[in-house]
Amino acid sequence: MNRMDTALRDFFADAVAPAGLVRRLVPRLTDGPPGLEALANRFRIEATDRGVARLLLGRGVAAVSPRARRHAAQALEELREYLAGRRAFFAVDVDLADVAPFQARVLAEARRIPFGETESYAELARRIGRPRAARAVGNALGANPVPVIVPCHRVIRGDGSWGHYAFGGEMKTRLLALERATPALVGCTSTRIVCRRGCPHERRVAESNRVVFASIPDAQSVGYRPCRTCRPARVA
Repeated sequence: MNRMDTALRDFFADAVAPAGLVRRLVPRLTDGPPGLEALANRFRIEATDRGVARLLLGRGVAAVSPRARRHAAQALEELREYLAGRRAFFAVDVDLADVAPFQARVLAEARRIPFGETESYAELARRIGRPRAARAVGNALGANPVPVIVPCHRVIRGDGSWGHYAFGGEMKTRLLALERATPALVGCTSTRIVCRRGCPHERRVAESNRVVFASIPDAQSVGYRPCRTCRPARVA
């Protein structure tokens, strides 16, 4: 058991985590983005021609057609990059065709929660026009067929505790800590363009030309424009 595992066990095992606790503990847990890339091999990816349909604990890929296999391969690559702190968004298509309409609305709204931020079940219920349906929202997120890719880990209880998560409280803590330690927006000083972390253009930026921004308005205030490929302004 390494230092990260020990810290997580001591601080978060079945405990109520007050709001902002991850922000305060990240410096103690790690000196940089927690390296979780190896965890990508502990998931089973199921994909159709429309996209990733399920992400489960396990191993391997279930994809029949060449197109489905391409979706699965993209999902695995993006998952590895995300867990390694090299990606702040998922571009792979997801297939939610079998999800009920209410759950589809909840998952769509969860996908809009910015990288590194959290939102309460009650607030998510309000945003979909069902302010009294916080419990139903929680149930819908608990049945999320593609956790991590659709970031239900960013939704917490109003009192700041984690709530239920399909992969367990420790994993939820790890993911939130990872996102707090990973810059979401990277600008290039030569092109004056700002990208989401993981964008193909961002990868080509030389280390000497990199600058990190907290938000798109911050970048725009000093003359940077959003990338037309990853379109960070849409999720700002």
